[in-house]
This record gives sequence, C-alpha cells and structure tokens, in this order.
Amino acid sequence: MATNTFKLKTKTTIGTSLLAVYTVPASTTTVIIGLTVANILGSSVNASAQIVSTTVDVETNTSVYFIKDIPLPSGSAVEIMSGNKIVLQAGDIVKVKSNTASSLDAVLSIMEIT
Repeated sequence: MATNTFKLKTKTTIGTSLLAVYTVPASTTTVIIGLTVANILGSSVNASAQIVSTTVDVETNTSVYFIKDIPLPSGSAVEIMSGNKIVLQAGDIVKVKSNTASSLDAVLSIMEIT
C-alpha cells in the first residue's frame, strides 16, 4: 500500500547558479504542491526555477524551466504553482536560481508517495 507523506523543503540565500532545492528519492513519486520564492534584498531581482529530469524515459528526460527570469521587486515573493501540480519521478531535481548573488529564499511544499 502506498504511503503519502507531506514535506516542506527550504533553501536560503540562493544565488546565480541553479541550486537544488529537492531531489526525488529512489522508489518515490513526488507531487509539487507549492513553490514560493522570496526576494530577500533591497533591490529587484529575477528568479528562475527548473526541473532536471534524470529518468530514462525519452519523453521526460530533459531539463525544463517552469519559470524563467520572473521579476521580483525588493522584499516581494511569488507563489509559482498557483494551484497547479507537477508530478516528479525518482531522481528528478527541482532547482532555483537568481540573477543576483545570495538574493532568494525558496519554500517548496511536496507530497512524497512511496
């Protein structure tokens, strides 16, 4: 019988390189419930979020952005999922980056199915 476990993953001071916020464990399917990114600086920044797929399935084995260079004014945050859900397979990675060093915090809500 499958077990559903809700989890929260966070990363602070995300900079200009894609930073892994979450990697789906082996033998697990994960549903992204929400992703919020917050600008922690006193100036505007741009945020991007990407899914890196490591599956052997040809249809899904590609890296894709689900937001790219979204502008965030100083001190603002954005809920990226807006009620949508994304299903991830074992090995898939959620990554976030900014156009400015140490400028974003990320909050990822997920449900793992094992």
